Amino acid sequence: MEKIRILHTNDLHSHLEKWPKIRRFLQERQKTTTDETTLTVDLGDFCDRWHPLTEATNGKANIELMKQVHYDAATIGNNEGIGNSKSELNHLYDAADFPVVLANLFDKSTLHLPDWAHEHKIITTKKGTKIGLIGATAPFPLSYTPNGWDARSWTDILPNIVQFLRKKVDVLILLSHLGINDDRQIAKELPEFDVIIGSHTHHLFPNGEKDGDTLLAAAGRFGEYVGEVTLFLDKQQVDKARADTFATQEMLSYPEDEAEIFNYTDEGEKMLQDKKVAWLPCDLSVDQQEHSLVDETLTAVKKRGATQAAILNTGLFLDDLSKGVVNQDDLHMILPHPMHLIRVTLKGSDLIRLILEMEKNRHFLRNYPIRGMGFRGKIFGEIVYSGIQYDTTNHQVKWLNQTIGPEESYSFTTVDHFMFIPFFPTIEIAGETEFLFPEFIRTVLGDYLAQKFPLSLENKL
Repeated sequence: MEKIRILHTNDLHSHLEKWPKIRRFLQERQKTTTDETTLTVDLGDFCDRWHPLTEATNGKANIELMKQVHYDAATIGNNEGIGNSKSELNHLYDAADFPVVLANLFDKSTLHLPDWAHEHKIITTKKGTKIGLIGATAPFPLSYTPNGWDARSWTDILPNIVQFLRKKVDVLILLSHLGINDDRQIAKELPEFDVIIGSHTHHLFPNGEKDGDTLLAAAGRFGEYVGEVTLFLDKQQVDKARADTFATQEMLSYPEDEAEIFNYTDEGEKMLQDKKVAWLPCDLSVDQQEHSLVDETLTAVKKRGATQAAILNTGLFLDDLSKGVVNQDDLHMILPHPMHLIRVTLKGSDLIRLILEMEKNRHFLRNYPIRGMGFRGKIFGEIVYSGIQYDTTNHQVKWLNQTIGPEESYSFTTVDHFMFIPFFPTIEIAGETEFLFPEFIRTVLGDYLAQKFPLSLENKL
């Protein structure tokens, strides 16, 4: 009887306050006897640019942390795949000491896997058992395509790889950043997988889930749990399989952990503070009408999207910008979201319907808490327009104070978040949407402020 353990992490999202505990736990569990083999894998979204150290290093600091633990393989999540420009992603794993296993992301210009990715990985245990690892990430063509990638559905990729690889290995494992529904479907349609380790939808299977002979495992989100799959093999065939999860909160803390966690944030903030952007002659406030941070951002967004109108929500802004030098840390603190802009084109009749959707939801959304889908704030806040007017008395919508032609086309710029949340369906149903890459909203604001209020003003006023 052979024993194989697979330790797995997923969706850490740069919650580095959990890392000291997770690192110690993994290092301790990696200690094996001569009769067992332990593998350690990550399922993606280890990086998230809300954290200043991740932002300042384009995620490379996260890879250095992963190297503190001997990972045997990792796949990517959408935060790595979409949260980075193509160039940044192409160099994210330059210093990695583990293979990135990813079968469904291709370079749009070559139609090949990127140089840093492996379709699959075969690992041989101490007893000669061959373990096959395949990685797959959630395909978001609207986001990946304009960023230079061709992200394909697992249904187009996995069946052929499974047919090829199953003959070469004794154990077949999927490292999935596809989500719970896809994982369950794969278990039914591709029962050749012995284990599917899942992520992306932040689901937790405390003791796994079985579908036929396939074991599904998942360890939640934000480093709140670490997972472990244990396989017992008889004559190199899986005889028994078990999944467990371990709560990070219950893991041992060391006195030096707090200093380590503080240093992660402090180092990132200092690196961002060194990158000066603009010099403001006055405070820009979220709440004020005069010297309004929201209005300046709307103007910046319109300029980047080359549109006459823009729509944002005040909950995006976590603080004001103070008079004086603005650096990248300031911008990151007020707009920590990994959000890109989208240019949406609608017929006039659909634009009117969209604004009516927004007005219908306005009071509900004002204090509505939102998590995920690119949002890193607390509440949605107020909906604000530039170039679009709404008459609350007569319930009329105007464009640049002019009557809207029902069959004419109108384009506005907003954040991609508006397409992902369920409150404004007209954007997805009727809109012609173009994602604007590679900048985040904070980058767009920073570029605009740098032009309007250049650093040279500091010495002139």
